[in-house]
Amino acid sequence: MSTPDHATSATTESTTGNTTHAATKSVPSKQAAKKASVAKVSTKPATKIATKTVAKPVAKVPVPKPEKVKKVKLVRDSLSLPKDEYEVIAVLKLRAGKLGHSAKKTEIIRAGIKAVAALTDQALLKALQAVPSIKTGRPAKTKGK
Repeated sequence: MSTPDHATSATTESTTGNTTHAATKSVPSKQAAKKASVAKVSTKPATKIATKTVAKPVAKVPVPKPEKVKKVKLVRDSLSLPKDEYEVIAVLKLRAGKLGHSAKKTEIIRAGIKAVAALTDQALLKALQAVPSIKTGRPAKTKGK
């Protein structure tokens, strides 16, 4: 009634330090293999469902996207100023620097436009009357050049 050892079970011994471990591995039958595969299938979905329910609340929180700010279209233009008024721009740049704000010519001019735009109609009319009219356009070329 004895059966060969290799058909029903296999024994492996390993030594680690002072202890000896023996592992017995039995050869499963077809029915045992089916039961093991059924057991594996039934446990895997339960684990995945638990993981998905935990992950769903985190995934549902929408991340607010920053709104894209459209760049303002810039317009290049040239203008004529009397020399003394042009020098005022340099003085205003120095004043801004002393106040801790380094400003460019364009920023000085744009700030002036905003200040004038905020005036009442009567104050605007008064400011325009205080500015003398000048001949517009480019200066004439001299004959020597």
